[in-house]
Amino acid sequence: MMKVRLHGTRGSYPSSSPETQGYGGNTPCVEISHGPDRIILDAGTGILGVDFDTDYPAARVDIFLTHLHMDHVQGLAFCKPLFTPGREVHLWGPEDGAEPLQARLNRFLSPPLFPIPLRDIPARLQIHELSGASELVLGPFRVTADYISHPGPTLGFRVECGSGVLAYLPDHEPVIGRSHLYPEDEWVSGIHLARNADLLIHDSQYSKKEYRHKAGWGHSSLNLAAEFCHRARARRLVLFHHDPAHSDAEITRMFKKFLSKTAYDFPMELARQGQEYTL
Repeated sequence: MMKVRLHGTRGSYPSSSPETQGYGGNTPCVEISHGPDRIILDAGTGILGVDFDTDYPAARVDIFLTHLHMDHVQGLAFCKPLFTPGREVHLWGPEDGAEPLQARLNRFLSPPLFPIPLRDIPARLQIHELSGASELVLGPFRVTADYISHPGPTLGFRVECGSGVLAYLPDHEPVIGRSHLYPEDEWVSGIHLARNADLLIHDSQYSKKEYRHKAGWGHSSLNLAAEFCHRARARRLVLFHHDPAHSDAEITRMFKKFLSKTAYDFPMELARQGQEYTL
């Protein structure tokens, strides 16, 4: 069995407000496990909730980054394995022909933004670049990565383990400036990553009304996320990357209003920090 645990569900920036703690204030981080084997998707502030001491008996830690926007990497600066001498840490992230991944990460993990340069981190750090349609096997996990529609080089991930399939597209705009998807799948970003997934974790930052004014920002509405899930024939949808400007009450109202005006034949729910799924 593959277990999926949400450590961070908020987008853009973390929130410590009491009004946002129900769904969680930490930025994106999802942990996937199969027995003792584990991988991590994104390193937002949610990664600080991962129990590396207890849950990672093996020396190796693998962290997959969808992209390098701050809300997806800001937890790296305080990620315990990086500062454990000799700990083997692998960072996987999107290739950018203009600049190596290590150089891009070093902009954040170096003075004046951070006191320790990336080259001085005591872990045995290895950095890997993933290009479009990359596929690799790590223990029981088969990970497929491909570019999706979001500003800057951004990956979506498909993780298969046994018979379970997870699709993770936390920052994603499947079409730009349209209220519905194109009728042809080849024009819909990321559809192949989500095809027939048991669980789809997908960006749903905006209401339908908000999206009209934020087309091209790289995020989805609740409506587009649900339509994308239906088109991909995914079996369950978790609505992710909550806007930090939305209180829990606002998010709940948006979701209930959306449900009252649509009907799909798959379960969907709002991502909640600490929630765990078994596939």
